Amino acid sequence: MSLSAVHGTLSSLKSCQSDIQTGMDIVTDVAMDLADILDSESNNNSLKELEDTILGCAKLDRDINHFVDVVQQVTSEAMPQNPETMFSLSDKVKKMYEEKLAKLSDAELHKHQKVIAFKDSIRNCQGQAAQGSAGNMEELDEDIAVSQSQVNFTCPLTQVEMVNPVKNKKCCHYYDEEAILNLIKNRHNQRKKCRCPVVGCGNSDVKESDLVADQVLRRKIQSQKRHSNKT
Repeated sequence: MSLSAVHGTLSSLKSCQSDIQTGMDIVTDVAMDLADILDSESNNNSLKELEDTILGCAKLDRDINHFVDVVQQVTSEAMPQNPETMFSLSDKVKKMYEEKLAKLSDAELHKHQKVIAFKDSIRNCQGQAAQGSAGNMEELDEDIAVSQSQVNFTCPLTQVEMVNPVKNKKCCHYYDEEAILNLIKNRHNQRKKCRCPVVGCGNSDVKESDLVADQVLRRKIQSQKRHSNKT
């Protein structure tokens, strides 16, 4: 067993997590299209199936996180110069991982950021449809995108249009996901708190757990791009 090989495997797992989260965004997009149609039992059943799918993805994402944590903990305590220690790593990882999973509850999956974003998106779409404000989600998105200012879609960090907007639950400001996560990481490495980059905001401690993906806003941004391309 080689620690470099272990670290390479962990890197591959983290890449898989990125694909999982992309898949969760796609599931949310499909669900939002279905949610726009009211009073349809078949659509309600489909939404339930999609929710089960995204919860399954959240479970896989969570389990990978715990597995990576266990492996990193075990390997950090290993002594490469001691072959006997290296041979016991696999069994130790397996035991610790199984013990960690046994303590987990599937109820926690509903707190996953992508699951929260999924439910919020469905509620928003159903609320808009119930008001009779739109019969087609794409048309509604285009109308809203045209009426709103471009600055609403601009990340305060990058000063360019957001790709994957996330909302801060504390101060309600929006940022591009990659930009704000990089800022939080950099501040953490400097042992400093991350202040909200929006000018005048008093939120001096932005945490990753405060961020929730906004799929509705993401679709509005995409619709504005389509509208701009048409004109």
